[in-house]
Amino acid sequence: MAEYRLEDLARESGVSARNIRAYRERGLLDPPRRVGRTALYDDYHLSQLNTISQLLRKGYNSAHIAEFFASMRQGADLADILGLQRAVLGPSEDAPADGTSVAIDPQSIEGRRLVEYGLADVVGGKVVMTDGAAADILARSTDHVLYVRALLRFLEAAEESVDDLAEAFVSSLAELYQARVGADYLPRPDEVDDIRRVVQDYRVLGEKVMAARFEHATRRHMVTSAAGYTAGILLGGEWEPRRGA
Repeated sequence: MAEYRLEDLARESGVSARNIRAYRERGLLDPPRRVGRTALYDDYHLSQLNTISQLLRKGYNSAHIAEFFASMRQGADLADILGLQRAVLGPSEDAPADGTSVAIDPQSIEGRRLVEYGLADVVGGKVVMTDGAAADILARSTDHVLYVRALLRFLEAAEESVDDLAEAFVSSLAELYQARVGADYLPRPDEVDDIRRVVQDYRVLGEKVMAARFEHATRRHMVTSAAGYTAGILLGGEWEPRRGA
């Protein structure tokens, strides 16, 4: 599960940092995880904020939101509903801080884009990777900028497609959930574990299926690209077979 600093959560949710603090003080938003003096929020908090925002748009003020949940059928209160959100979103996993710095100017386009994509932070005037897998690969490379440019090109090209794919996946998950329990049914506390299992199983299934399809498509395009590259060299006369001794 992703984690956000206050300013990141504000940007993702569209709720100002000031209002987020106010929701925390009023008990509408769960306390964040603390790492030293840093407050870290997760997707559960983002979902809470989205729920609160939807109710505010319907004309409820913050003082009435708790009453709204308390009056829902089956006597469900805010904790029950947000507890269901936590079950659906899954447990928060503490991502280990990598701390690997890369030879990239923090003020460069590459440095700023890494931070925007959440792959790095600027610490002490250096670009420090926060994604462990990316950090491991960059640590083995001799030209960090070259690798980062290739990575950013891929991320920028895939951003819209990935968002569309994620939206389709979540829509299919919502259909699965509604088909199982009903469109407006709020599970009882003793049913939440079963809902959590169904959601997590489906997420794993979706991730594995899409990873396999991506790997298959990547292999196909790599074969085509390699063949075209080799043919281009041969046809261009820029390569000569090695002569035997």
